[in-house]
This record gives sequence, structure tokens and C-alpha cells, in this order.
Amino acid sequence: MIVEHLNLVDFRNYATADLTLHSGPNVLVGRNGQGKTNLAEAVVFLATLGSHRVSSDAPMVRDGKDAAFVRARLAHGERRVLVEVQINRQGSNKARINGSPGRTADLPRYAHVVLFAPEDLQIVRGDPSARRRFADQLLIQRTPRMAGVLGDYDRVLKQRTALLKSARARGVRGEGLSTLDVWDDKLVALGSEIIDARTRLADDLQKPLTDAYASIAGADHDPRMDWALSIRGADPEEGDAEAEATGGGATAELFRTALAARRSAELERGLTLVGPHRDDLVLRVRDLPVKGYASHGESWSIALALRLASAELLRHESPAGDPVLILDDVFAELDADRRQRLAAITAGYEQVVVTAAVEEDIPEVLHRHVVRISAGTITDERAGVEEQEGEDD
Repeated sequence: MIVEHLNLVDFRNYATADLTLHSGPNVLVGRNGQGKTNLAEAVVFLATLGSHRVSSDAPMVRDGKDAAFVRARLAHGERRVLVEVQINRQGSNKARINGSPGRTADLPRYAHVVLFAPEDLQIVRGDPSARRRFADQLLIQRTPRMAGVLGDYDRVLKQRTALLKSARARGVRGEGLSTLDVWDDKLVALGSEIIDARTRLADDLQKPLTDAYASIAGADHDPRMDWALSIRGADPEEGDAEAEATGGGATAELFRTALAARRSAELERGLTLVGPHRDDLVLRVRDLPVKGYASHGESWSIALALRLASAELLRHESPAGDPVLILDDVFAELDADRRQRLAAITAGYEQVVVTAAVEEDIPEVLHRHVVRISAGTITDERAGVEEQEGEDD
């Protein structure tokens, strides 16, 4: 897949922006704070329905505006698809596909993107929420309907947790909690589907992760990944991440049993303590958890390997071809050896978009079509200048 053209209206620091991209490497160069990452973020949103920088949509809407618009012309071989999303500061977002109204959940069917960014270090070093977010965004790209499942689970979780807080405040117990059983059923049905999908994802990522880590780090240590599940008694949010993943039809039964076992604790705390929102993807190298034990270089290699493994998985599963690879300010974080290794691996993809503050940081193999960004103005060295009114981001 290739993004041929990107158009933004009231997105981040751009009042309007138009960016033409080409097959192969594309380099976006500009000082920090000029809007390079905003362009990358817009493309990523089409593929994952979320941002790698913020957890809510409102910050992506330009100050003083109610909505932002992201439009892209995508090439899938000879086929062209025009996708558009309206990101609303409040309320649900809207989508159009080839000019006709569509569901936002359908956008990942057309846009396949894998992003490498400095924030990726949080996947291996940060809280469990960063690893859940990584897995769920990849799930959405792999199986777009999972966007709906994840969204429904979040809504059920909020409703159930609100009921627990209300019951705690009113001192309700026993028969007075019959409504909670209804929410339990919904939570188990949706949560079990998420847990099983995440487990399959980790299994399918294992080999490409091992291969990618060897390519980047030049080491023969096999990284491993396993889900620590709250339905098995592990609660990463409370410091326990040793349980292994489950699978098959047993997930719902384990989930329901775990909810029953923790109900008293949930009522005391007013929190839902069991479910995929409490799970963690445990990463290991040299048989030790990456978080807390891996060196800075090992942590970066694992983070990059996770993204490369994601790209390989999508590459082999998608009929649309390669995902677009976006390398957002990554090379400044790497030593010379890792820069060359990463560039050599990614150069073979159909389209690569690289952002950098220092042009010399980009290895020669990726240094081709250059676009310069300055205060929201995009200057294409081949096409001349197109003006965009913007503010610093």
C-alpha cells in the first residue's frame, strides 16, 4: 500500500496542508516543533483510529476549531481509494470512503501503517497500558472489527465500574446487585474475545520478533512474549505479572470464575479488577524481563523489533501489500550501527516515510525524496512550494 496524497484541515498546527508522497523512501526534514510528527500522526490515525502521542482525540483538533479533517488517497496496486475522517473535539468521529459516508471502524481495512517513534521505548519500559495499547492497535489493523469489540468493552467496563462505585457508596450487597450480573455477562463475552485475540497475536508475533531482534541487535538472544492475565490471578497493575496466557473456550469460564472470586474486593474498592484492561504483555530477553533488566540498547532493539515484527505480520497477511512504514525521529535515538541495520531492513518496503530534525542522521539508503517542513509550511524539493498556514505544534 502507498499513501499518494495527504490533505489536512485544522489538524494540530495545520490550518490546511497538502503532502504528496512517493513509493520508496520519503524524508520529511525540519526542526523540532515544526509539524513533521503531526503529518505522521495523521496517517497513523487512519490505520489505528488513535494517536501514538495522546489517548484522546481532542488534542489533534486545531485550537479554536470543533473538528479536524484527514484525507488520504491510497494506492493498493492499481486500485485507488480515497479515505477521510472527521475528528470531532466532542462526539463521535465520522468517515467517508470514496466520497460516501462510512464507518470509522472500516478505515483500517484500507490504511495499513506501522509507526516507529521515540515513544516506542515506553512499550518495553513503561506501564502495562503502553503494551496493551501497542497490541490493541495492531489487533485493529489485523482485524478491523476488533475496533468495535474494544470500544464496546470500554463502554461496558465504564458502566460496570460506575455500578460498583454506586453500590459501594450505598452499601448494597447480595440480591441488590442483580444488575451487576448483567454487566458481568457482557464484560465476559467481550473481554474473552479480546483476551483470545491478544493471545493469538502474541503467538503469531513470536517468530518475526525473534528474526527482527537478531537483525537489529546482531544478537542470538531470543526475546519472548507472554500475556500475564488477571483472570488467572496475575494483576500487573498491582505488581504481579507471572501468569501465562490461556486460550480456547476456557477463557470465558476462567473470566467468570475470577470475577466471582474478586467481587468482594471490587465492591470494597469500587473498581473492576479482572479483565483485559488489567493484563500485561510480558517481554523477556536472556530469560529476564526487559522492563527493569534490559540495557538501553537492548530496550531500543526490542521496541524496534516489535514494530518490525508487526510490519512483517501485516505484510504477509494483507492482500493490500506492504504496510506503510513511518520512522518518526527514530534515527536520532540510535547509534550508527543500529541506524544502518534499521535502514537496510526497512528500505525494501513499498513506502517508507522518515522524519528527522537533522538530515545527516538519515542513512543514505533512505535518503531520496526530500520534503522540508517549517512552521506548518511544506516545501517539496521536486514540486516547489505549497503554502499552509500553521502555528508551532
